[in-house]
Amino acid sequence: MAARIVCFGELLLRLTAPGAERLLQSWSLDVCVGGAEANVGVSLAAFGHVVRFASVVADNPLGAAALGELRRHGVHTDTVLSAPGRMGLYFLEPGAVRRPSRITYDRAGSAFAAAAPESLDWSGILPGAALLHISGVTPAIGANGAAAAVRAVKAAAAAGVPVSFDGNYRALLWEAWDGDGPAILKEILSCATYAFINERDIALILKSRFEDRQSAFEAAFEAFPRLQAIAATTRQQSSVDDQSIAGELVTRAGRWTSPVHELPGVIDRIGGGDAFAAGALHGLIEGRDGQYTIDFAVAAGALKHSIPGDFGRMTVAEVEAAMAGENLDVKR
Repeated sequence: MAARIVCFGELLLRLTAPGAERLLQSWSLDVCVGGAEANVGVSLAAFGHVVRFASVVADNPLGAAALGELRRHGVHTDTVLSAPGRMGLYFLEPGAVRRPSRITYDRAGSAFAAAAPESLDWSGILPGAALLHISGVTPAIGANGAAAAVRAVKAAAAAGVPVSFDGNYRALLWEAWDGDGPAILKEILSCATYAFINERDIALILKSRFEDRQSAFEAAFEAFPRLQAIAATTRQQSSVDDQSIAGELVTRAGRWTSPVHELPGVIDRIGGGDAFAAGALHGLIEGRDGQYTIDFAVAAGALKHSIPGDFGRMTVAEVEAAMAGENLDVKR
């Protein structure tokens, strides 16, 4: 049964250097729409869920085009406001061989960043929702984004709507406005039911050191009583183009791990974590068992590495085929 899911965050335009070029090595850039929460929303819509995006975009042709792209992928945008200002941007320089990919943000002063924290009416957005999804990028954008994120998760908690939180710690964004990232993320995580975090995120938020991931997860469950499940990936890289990922799901009742997915010839890893989060949420919301949920999540994340752009454009059937190790013959 399809669940109604609300994703809250900034909708961005991504500008990518073509091929394996350095940024502005040639005077052209490929443009697509993205953003952490939007990426999750698009994947969940592809998995059959009813998804609404809550945000503020620029009241101009760029904002309109970005919303049109979300609608093209089945995401409802009636809970998005338009306001004077500009769209947030990020520039991607794709890595190659031993040169890592590099992202340059240009988000300061965007319509979303400038919006008052109380711009969105959560009393009208949350009724009937099965989940609110948010990431750590949103509060990192600035003081308004931080206040808006806290306000959103507190409204969800008060309304009895489960909160999904993806850590996504972005040090450069926090440093740009001298925000207290750990304190703000701790406040958000205190409202979360599901979290996509690892031992580094937990150490940062709890200001502690842990010997391993298991002890960090145990500390998180103790510190955050609302928290019911944590999912995380493990990535190995022999080069930018040749990687592998696996994942684990831990609840208060058990722990499940996925097989390793080898990823030779990576096309685009941006959004892979969001596809993983969407896959895990699909399993959790559908009431699937822990093994199916983590296997589905990792397979979804792995498939995203084959797709250019931010969005994971795959169906449940395609993800399940990847889970089963289906052969790679041409589908006719």
